[in-house]
Amino acid sequence: MAASIVLGMSSSRCSRRGLFFLPISLAFTSSVLLFLYVYYTSKLYVHPPEFSKINPQAPVRVGKSQQMNNQISQEVGSINENDDAFHDRSLFMAEYKEMNKSLKIYAYPYKKDDPFANVMLPVDSEPKGNYASESYFKKSLFESHFITNDPSEAELFYLPFSIASLRHDKRVGVGGIQEFIREYILNISQSYPFWNRTGGADHFYVACHSVGRSAMEKAVQVKLNAIQVVCSSSYFLPGYVSHKDASIPQIWPRKAEPPTRLPYQRKKLAFYAGAMNSKVREFLVKAWENDSEISGFEVNTARIGDALYYGCVPVVLADHYDLPYADILKWDSFSVVVSTWDIPFLKKILQEISENEYLKLQRKVMSVREHFQWHDLPVDYDAFHMVMFELWLRRSHVRTLRG
Repeated sequence: MAASIVLGMSSSRCSRRGLFFLPISLAFTSSVLLFLYVYYTSKLYVHPPEFSKINPQAPVRVGKSQQMNNQISQEVGSINENDDAFHDRSLFMAEYKEMNKSLKIYAYPYKKDDPFANVMLPVDSEPKGNYASESYFKKSLFESHFITNDPSEAELFYLPFSIASLRHDKRVGVGGIQEFIREYILNISQSYPFWNRTGGADHFYVACHSVGRSAMEKAVQVKLNAIQVVCSSSYFLPGYVSHKDASIPQIWPRKAEPPTRLPYQRKKLAFYAGAMNSKVREFLVKAWENDSEISGFEVNTARIGDALYYGCVPVVLADHYDLPYADILKWDSFSVVVSTWDIPFLKKILQEISENEYLKLQRKVMSVREHFQWHDLPVDYDAFHMVMFELWLRRSHVRTLRG
């Protein structure tokens, strides 16, 4: 899960707060890395790396005149339309159409009177809070045309347990989740033939709570073989396998239409969101807590989703983190990715982004944020369909194992 800082232009609530929003990885904890950090930053200070976009001689911009604001407004319409946020839009559209037509998923069935129906079935109420993505996905899937009652039609099998619900269930709790999952996998492997056919490689589960990081410790086949669709997608986490597993955006549900504050109306350079619970965050705050152009406080953890919702350009400080939809979207077209080594130069890096470059980034933010929104009734290209597409991309590996 990524923490965040917001830098620059936000809107509404995040607004009046500026240009960029920074999500930060929780990794970076070992003393060895801290030693390397001190060692390398001394070199970086003397010889700034090219990827940092640092120009030590460049003056610091402190504000924008109304003339510049007008210029920005005029330039919005002149951005190259071929500068796409997709790796390959035409391929995506063709594959998306095929996915919508043919993908079938079998969900292991449970009745409403099952003792753990609260864990296995979709919630009746509207999903809320930090872990709403997990609930929204299940609810949307069960009501979609992707579900089949005939397992012979299915390309993928859904393990419908909810880590967030298990955490709050007094019969299980945090301490009992690992054993619950172990027993659950044992049960379906003995009751159905599908798990044993591929060792679980054509199965998947969805989890957004951080407890999910260790939930599979007693179910090794799930960790090694199944597709884990998770919000905590750091390479440092035990069991997460890039390309096999997929990253789902953690999104705080909002009913209102996203704000439309224009770039020239945004005045703050940066906003930070997150608790001081990692070395990266501590160093970031230590470096910039007295800077008047970077402000912030602890907010909810759905930081990338919040950044995009409010029209902020995300600034990502995460060296080893799978960003949501990375197989589909070019994150460098609508965000700024900064190495954690470059925290001391962060403000300079952001200030060296030209007005035209910023406009391109912010325009792409506005074009991709529909992919980071959940709906009571899913619509094409929203978060539900994008996660489904991530699963679709992984089905070819499953076919190979079956064949």
